[in-house]
Amino acid sequence: MKANQNKIDEATLALLYLVVWERYEDAGARAWKGFDWDTMERLHEKGLIRDPKGKAKSVVMTEEGYQKAKGLFQKLFEEEE
Repeated sequence: MKANQNKIDEATLALLYLVVWERYEDAGARAWKGFDWDTMERLHEKGLIRDPKGKAKSVVMTEEGYQKAKGLFQKLFEEEE
């Protein structure tokens, strides 16, 4: 399987926009490198990831979360052959 890098770039850019914390007038913005905590908490509440709170820079997906993530990745980012 080959991933469509343009779609990944666009999605990453959209997620960076989501976590903008400082805007510079006509000069860009600063964004956190991680994901929005509210979003992570919602994913946890839905049972798709384990509790995201803590010092770890990673989060564990449940099997349901992994399967859903895989399906969404294929739907959104894989190129059609």
